[in-house]
Amino acid sequence: MILYTPLSAQINYDFFMTPIEENYTKPSLFRYIAILVYDTLLLFSVLLLASAVAVTFNALANHSDAIESGNPFFMLYLLGVSYLFYGWFWTHGGQTLGMRSWKVYLISDSDTNISWRQAFMRFISALVSWLPAGLGFVWMYLGKDKQSWHDTLSNTKLHYSKNAKNKPLSRLS
Repeated sequence: MILYTPLSAQINYDFFMTPIEENYTKPSLFRYIAILVYDTLLLFSVLLLASAVAVTFNALANHSDAIESGNPFFMLYLLGVSYLFYGWFWTHGGQTLGMRSWKVYLISDSDTNISWRQAFMRFISALVSWLPAGLGFVWMYLGKDKQSWHDTLSNTKLHYSKNAKNKPLSRLS
């Protein structure tokens, strides 16, 4: 099921119903940082809720109040929740809430929605991109192809459209 219309098929019209040519560009550095901040705040709230659920189950099962510091299973659990957070948004419409606010879309190199496999590759490679002092992110300004490491490895790209109109999040909206 395709939830995102390919870029070549999106046509916007002005008041007189004449087509407006879309100019799809990469997001600016400010827009990119704003999206990172917005999505990080949302992810922290999701991880807080996920942690509360895990601590509650741990208290009921082991009759203890906390999860031990450095527990690898808990860390993997939080990493899995983070992947599901980003993966679900990326595969269902190509936008996290931060990307939606700033009119940025994540699409595959073939201008379609990304798959769960691409979302996994993007998530893992984005984690690796942070390790060498964020070099994987800075690479989009230094490299020849002007893409970050996680864009290149997952065959995805970010597009900004100032004329984009947000679709409702659900049928009830």
